[in-house]
Amino acid sequence: MPVPVPRQRAIPAVECGQAPAASPDSGPSKEQAPPGTHPAEHPTNRRENPTEKREKPTDTSPDTSTGTDSRTSTGTGTGTGTDSRTGTDTGAGRTHTDRTTQSAAPTNLTVLLIEDDPAGSPIVPDLLDQAGKPIRVRTARNLTEAGRLLTDDVHCILLDLALSAPAPARTSADGGGNGNGGGDAEDHDELAVLRHVLELAPRHAVLALTSSSDAERGAEAVAVGAQDYLFRDELDGRLLSRAIRYAVERKRSDSAERRLAEGRLRAQENRRLERGLLPTPLLAGSPLRFAARYRPGRSRALLGGDFYDVVRTPDGTVHAMIGDVCGHGPDEAALGVELRIAWRALTLAGLCGDELLGTLQQVLEHERSDDEIFATLCAVDISPDGRRAGLCLAGHPSPLLSRPGEPARLLPYDNNGPALGLLPGARWPRMQVELGAEWSLMLYTDGLIEGHVGEGRERLGQDGMVEMVRRQLAEGLAGEELLRATVNEVRELNGGELADDVAVVLLDRTA
Repeated sequence: MPVPVPRQRAIPAVECGQAPAASPDSGPSKEQAPPGTHPAEHPTNRRENPTEKREKPTDTSPDTSTGTDSRTSTGTGTGTGTDSRTGTDTGAGRTHTDRTTQSAAPTNLTVLLIEDDPAGSPIVPDLLDQAGKPIRVRTARNLTEAGRLLTDDVHCILLDLALSAPAPARTSADGGGNGNGGGDAEDHDELAVLRHVLELAPRHAVLALTSSSDAERGAEAVAVGAQDYLFRDELDGRLLSRAIRYAVERKRSDSAERRLAEGRLRAQENRRLERGLLPTPLLAGSPLRFAARYRPGRSRALLGGDFYDVVRTPDGTVHAMIGDVCGHGPDEAALGVELRIAWRALTLAGLCGDELLGTLQQVLEHERSDDEIFATLCAVDISPDGRRAGLCLAGHPSPLLSRPGEPARLLPYDNNGPALGLLPGARWPRMQVELGAEWSLMLYTDGLIEGHVGEGRERLGQDGMVEMVRRQLAEGLAGEELLRATVNEVRELNGGELADDVAVVLLDRTA
């Protein structure tokens, strides 16, 4: 770690006419010594320091002293590139000692004054913050210097609207040499400066300074984006200090409100997007009734890793599917949507059973972000007469079948194949199931059966779910009411929201 080198002052303590010019002595920054302590420093001893040379702004006054600020100790300069309250160099090239001292100092309000005042007439009086500490003031005579001095510790910008605007030079280049700005009005030039400052410092509070005879200009400045405006010829320390504090707090409030509004818009867009990704069943012409219930495990989300779909092909066969991608994040939700869309496309193309699941596994292997990601799936194809169905299981729980006069039961699970993405070249046998003339078939994901029962570690499981559905069917519940009651009771048994995604699909056929 370099040894700190005592700072060689290159800037007098009296800056911008803001501090009394009682003596030619200059002192260290306020962070290094209390106000009023100004040890003597003879100009001939101020040799140029390479780091200080880099941080000096462009010299505009006729000072011939090498390596020093262009202003004299009489206060006739404009404070270019310095802190007018403390005499501290604020350029980007400050020394290691400066940075160490500043980080240890308490944080005070820092103001950047942008004003074109070659004569050095002070327009900003001495300022104190709410705690009675001096407010640091940096001065820039043009927008170039302002950009150099606009560091993260600046809280507020004071902009003199009388500052010369850069617009005439640009207009001259665009308008074929009309150096006086062409037809641009003077007020446009002044507001162009303000717009440039607002673009340069979008996170900083801005106070516009104008004359008392031009209140309309100040109101226009506020309309453009300044936090407030003040009359240059009526400034006093108390009024300006309070205005700075109010402007800073108003800017913070406006920024927080804008971020909140942007967050709400993003949330609304996400909800519309996720809602659009949920499936719309294609059952036109089918006598079957359809109902579904979907609850993502992610907080404030509409879409999770569970997915389902139901379509009817031209031959009258109704194909239903439900699946679950391992995980609960947005990546898993996106993969679930891809698998659902792929399943619908493959089904409408005429694939089913083992051939369809094999192709779907290829889609999963190409689209997943990690080789360990897999998905379970249950696919059912119901014959056009509605009495029989083919069942394929890929590591997924077996559907629940209920018929009048019979207790609800799970369909066979014997020929269950592996989950998609686990075994290359795997096979998924298709089982034939007799449904009968009147029935209800419920497909679900494991989020419905993995919820806890009470405060212990016991889970509901498939047996508990079967008993629950049997009781609800005995109470006469069906369709949407049955699914709603089932999911709500599972949540109540769990003692709150379920950690996993939940998807339930119900298909009914009446005689």
